[in-house]
Amino acid sequence: MTTYPPTAASARVTSPESRWLGGVPPGTDAPVRLFCFPHAGGGSGAFRGWHQALAPLAEVRPVVLPGRERRLKEVPYVAMEQLVAPLYEALVPFLDRPFAFFGHSMGAAVAYEVARRCTAEGRPPVQLFVSGRRAPHLPARRRSYAELPDEAFLEQVGAMNGTPADVVGQPELFRLFLPCLRADFELNDTYRPLPGVRLACPVTALAGREDPEANTRELTAWSQVTSGASEVSTLPGDHFYLKDAPSALLDLVRTRIERARA
Repeated sequence: MTTYPPTAASARVTSPESRWLGGVPPGTDAPVRLFCFPHAGGGSGAFRGWHQALAPLAEVRPVVLPGRERRLKEVPYVAMEQLVAPLYEALVPFLDRPFAFFGHSMGAAVAYEVARRCTAEGRPPVQLFVSGRRAPHLPARRRSYAELPDEAFLEQVGAMNGTPADVVGQPELFRLFLPCLRADFELNDTYRPLPGVRLACPVTALAGREDPEANTRELTAWSQVTSGASEVSTLPGDHFYLKDAPSALLDLVRTRIERARA
């Protein structure tokens, strides 16, 4: 059984807040922390309502990467190997209790690599959820969006249905997010698995049934990254099925976390 000794900074888990994490209501004392890693260009808003839905089982902490939300003026990362170490170090003070990771699309790759780092450091997650992404060792099936000129790039990103309609409908506002979007897609499209350990935790791979980015075979291949249990689950919707099936998804997340704790 994995133990979770207090970290040197455990007293600072809620005050001050880490700039890498979205906040939670004061007084939260859930037995599990669920760190949520967003899609390219995404932020903590992608997981709005999750904390209330998963309480009191899980304290939901969305990861806030540079280049968005309150970190809008910070330079975003463009390579996975540059991101993993500082993100892991930022999470260390928050790993004083059992924790799980949920990552969607680009966030699935980030969650996977940080989970490997946690495992190597003797603090493995109890559960990893990877959503909307094929297994990391499989080759890409599309041209890198990061290579496209601005107009074509924005058109492709808008067509994925992950950007709010009020942003897509305002070109000036959309362009404000362009540096973050380009950086995220460069990180996403150039990512290859980093050297490191194999996972031992359970892995649940999820996607929308109409998701062009990940089919059932590609989701099943996530079983190769762990010596633990693995499973695949598909839900109604496209690449951003999270918006279409929140209750079914959150029920599944809750059930798997409860099972991992048993």
